[in-house]
Formats: sequence, C-alpha cells, structure tokens
Amino acid sequence: MMKIDNLNIMSNFLLAPMSGVTDYPYREIVKRFKPGLVFSEMIASRALISQNLKTMKMIKKTDNYISAIQIAGCEPDVMSDAAKICEDSGADLIDINMGCPVKKVVNGYAGSALMKNELLATKILESVSSSVRIPVTLKMRKGWDDNNLNAPRIAKIAEESGIKMITVHGRTRCQMYRGKSDWKFIKNVKNSVNIPVLVNGDINNDNDLDLAINQSNADGVMIGRGSYGKPWIFEELRSKQKFDEKKNSSKLKKEIILNHFELSLQHYGLDVGIKSFRKHLGWYSKSIKNSNEFRSKINQCTDKTKLKCFINDFF
Repeated sequence: MMKIDNLNIMSNFLLAPMSGVTDYPYREIVKRFKPGLVFSEMIASRALISQNLKTMKMIKKTDNYISAIQIAGCEPDVMSDAAKICEDSGADLIDINMGCPVKKVVNGYAGSALMKNELLATKILESVSSSVRIPVTLKMRKGWDDNNLNAPRIAKIAEESGIKMITVHGRTRCQMYRGKSDWKFIKNVKNSVNIPVLVNGDINNDNDLDLAINQSNADGVMIGRGSYGKPWIFEELRSKQKFDEKKNSSKLKKEIILNHFELSLQHYGLDVGIKSFRKHLGWYSKSIKNSNEFRSKINQCTDKTKLKCFINDFF
C-alpha cells in the first residue's frame, strides 16, 4: 500500500502512461490484475482545451478505479486549464509529462525537453499543482543527457511546488530506450525528497522488481513496456507466480484477449478498433510458435468475425 497525498493506493505496482497503448480498453484489461494505478496515455494539453472529441475520449474514466491522467505541454496556463478539465471530468490524479523522449514532443519543447529549462519546468509544476484540488505527480528521466543529470534538482523543485509523487525513468532523453535503465541513479532522487518516488524502466519480472527496488530504494515501480502482451504482469509480481503456472492459464489468456478485442471495438468502432488492436495482438502472440504467420494473417484482416476465428485458433 502507498499513499499519494490523500489517495490510498492499494499496490505500489503502477501501469505507466504510454502513447497509443494505455487507452481506455487496455486500462480496463490491466485493472483486472489490480495495479495500484492505471495511467492514461499522454494527452496534449492544447487538444484538451479545444475539447477535441478524440482527446476527450482519451480521458474516459476507468470504472470503479482511481482515474490518473497524464498531460503534456510547455505552457503553464494551458497545462493548468487542461488539468482543470481533467479534474472536472472525474480525474483523481494528474501526472505531468517531463519524460517523453519522442522527437515530435521535444521539438515542441514539451516532454523531456522541459528538463533542459528548469525555470519553465518550475512554472509548470507550480501552475498545475495550484490549479486543482486533486494530487499532481511528475514523470521524468535522469536528465536530458549525461552532462545534465538534473533529476534530483527538479525533484526538489517539484516537491516544493506541491507535487505529491515522482516517477523516474532510469535513462536520459538522449538515450531514448537504448542501454539499460539506471536504477541506482534513482536513489539520488529518492534521497533528495520526502514524497514517494517510483522507479521505471526495464522491469519485466520479479527479479527485475527486486533489483530495481533494492538499487533505487524507491517506494514502488511503474511498469510500461514490461506489460506489453502481458497485462497480468501486475498479478505475477504481487503473487511471485508466473501466470502460465495458473490452472487453465491458456484458456484465461484467450478470454482476456477476446475481452480486450471487444472493448477496443466498443471504444473505437469497427475500423479503428481492429487497427488499434493489432499491435496488442502482436505483443500477445510474441514468442509463441507460428506467431509470424499469425501476425501476417491479422495484419491483412479487416473482418471482425474472421479475426475472432484467427484468435480462437491461434491461442
């Protein structure tokens, strides 16, 4: 159990915000395995303010679960207004993105680019945290590059600005996803603040979990790519038992996949629902015999009934 300001979080294993991945259907699937929080995709603040229909769909509240929404941007006032919209829509927590390394985001001076501009980062942290009554958290990296490892300094600024929890991905922006996540560095952030700190990056199993916590001294973990194709990882980490060891695990997996497919169709409609779900099917099928042939079939298929047949046959 972990406390984020006034929120009691029942588990310190959290699902990371990931663009194009942690949409409403995926959050609904993951919450079956009882993570402490499931974060929305990164959402552009300006799109939220313009009440873009697609963007408003992205902040759909996950039923009977704490709603955590991540926002991105580089304008303090715009991000504050976006945070208020999220709060009014039922969000229980707002996360500020200062970690996204993608060129399109950093070229707009958002995401991890904010770590290069501590003055602007401070204005955003202060503005967003003072604009809403719900807790505001921060996700960032070690720094922009190896010459600018300023995460501990930004963490201190964040705490002083009213931020209630910090997640650190153990790479710099310039590393993107190359190399190994530096869990040991995160201890520097943990030692600089008195609010919860989470370790993020390369946590794929219980061995990684133990090492990440021991090396970082973090209060919990945020899992992103480690959940690709295995939303049950949160249950595995909690029970220290592989999902494959469960009775009827194959049947359960197929049921989860089909349920995920239906949720995707309901949320997006037929065409977008199928296209959006294909990447998840690719991850679900990874390392299974004949998975290349399966992926080739599903990538050509636009028929819901046929796709269901392919899933039933393969899994």
